[in-house]
Amino acid sequence: MPDVARRDLNLLPKAHLHLHFTGSLDIPTLRELSAWEGLDEAEQLIDDDPLSVPATKRGWWRFQRTYDIARHVVISERALRAVVDAAARNDAAQGSRRTEIQVDPTSYAPYVNGLVNALEIILDEAALASRRHGIQMGVIVAASRLHHPLDARTLARLSARFAGRGPGGVIGFGLSNDETEGNTVEFGPAFRIARRAGIPGVPHGGEFRGPEHIAQVIDELHPTRIGHGIHAAESPALLKRIVDAGITLEVNPASNVSLGVYPDYSKVPLRTLLDAGAQVALGADDPLLFLSGLTDQYRIARDYLGLSDAELAELARMSIRGSFAEQADKARWLAEVDAWLAAAPESGPGLPAAGVVPVPGGLVARPSGLLVPERGLVAPPGNGGAESADAGQAVPDARNVTPGL
Repeated sequence: MPDVARRDLNLLPKAHLHLHFTGSLDIPTLRELSAWEGLDEAEQLIDDDPLSVPATKRGWWRFQRTYDIARHVVISERALRAVVDAAARNDAAQGSRRTEIQVDPTSYAPYVNGLVNALEIILDEAALASRRHGIQMGVIVAASRLHHPLDARTLARLSARFAGRGPGGVIGFGLSNDETEGNTVEFGPAFRIARRAGIPGVPHGGEFRGPEHIAQVIDELHPTRIGHGIHAAESPALLKRIVDAGITLEVNPASNVSLGVYPDYSKVPLRTLLDAGAQVALGADDPLLFLSGLTDQYRIARDYLGLSDAELAELARMSIRGSFAEQADKARWLAEVDAWLAAAPESGPGLPAAGVVPVPGGLVARPSGLLVPERGLVAPPGNGGAESADAGQAVPDARNVTPGL
C-alpha cells in the first residue's frame, strides 16, 4: 500500500466539471426529499442496492432506471433548490472551488409550470448556494439523446437567454444519455445555436462507444470538453487530435467501474491519457448511484493508479483550467493548488481504512465526507482483495446490457 504520509485530498483545490443533477444528491438529502413528498424512493435506492447486480445484467438501462427512481422525488421548487444546495455544500467540503452541474430542465418542467421556470429556479439557487457555501456553481444545460433533436434546439435557445460565466449562469451546453441512441449529426444545429451565444459545448462521448464515436462528436459538435471520452485511450491518433485541439476530457473512474466500462480501477486508462498530454478533469458523475464523491476520484487515482501528490495536483490544475470560470479566479485557485503541494504531507483521505466513520441511519462517512450505505463499501472486483473498506462498489458490465431491466 502507498505511504500513509500524504496530503489531504479534501483540501486540494479543484473544480468539478462532470456532475449530473439528481445524481449529485447525497443519501440524507434524498431521504429528506422523500419525506417531504411522502414517497419511499429513498429507501428503495438504499435497501435494494440497485447497482449491485450480476455481471450479465449490468449496464446502461439498469443505471437509467435507478436514476429515474431518484428523480421521482425531485418534483417541486423546494426539491430543485435542495438538490442544488446539497451539491454545492458537498463539493465545497471536498475542496471544489468551482462546480459545473449539468441538468436537462425538461425532466423537471412539469412540476414547476414550465421549462423556463425550471431553469430559472435552478440558476437562482446556484447563485444563492454559491454565496452560501463559498463555491462557484455554474449550470450546464444538457439535451438528451433520447429526445428529438428539435428539443435540443429549444434548450439551446433557452440557454442563450441565460448565458453567463458567473455563479447562476448557463456556462455550457451538453448532450447526455445513452450513447447508442440518437444521431449525433442531428444535434449539430443545437450546438451551433449555443456557440453563437458564446456557450461552449460539453457533450458526452466515448463512455461506452469507442474512438469512432468520439471522433464523430468532435466533427459534428465541436466540443470544448468531452464528458468521459475515456475510450480515446485506444486510439493514439485520436488522442493526439484531442491533445492538439486542447479538448478537456472529463474522466469518471468510479462511474467507469460501476457501469462496467472497466472491470476495476486499475484498468481505467487515466495514465495513458496523461502520458499523451491530454487535459483531464476528474469527476464523480453521479455520487448518489456510484457512492463516490469528487475526492474519491482523486483517491482512486492515488491508491489504484499510483499517482503521486504532484500528479494529483496537476490533475486539479487541469480541472481548474478546463472550467469556464474567469481567468482571475482560475489564477487564484491555481496558486492555492501550489500552496497545497508545497505543504508538508500528512495522513488524510485516501488511506486504506481511514475516515470511514459510522453515522446514524445505517450510513458511514467516506473520507470525502460523502455519506453512503455501510454495505455499499466493498472493494471492486479484480483489485486483488484491496484492504480498503471504502474502495467503492463492484458493479456493471456495460457490454452485457439486458434492455428493460
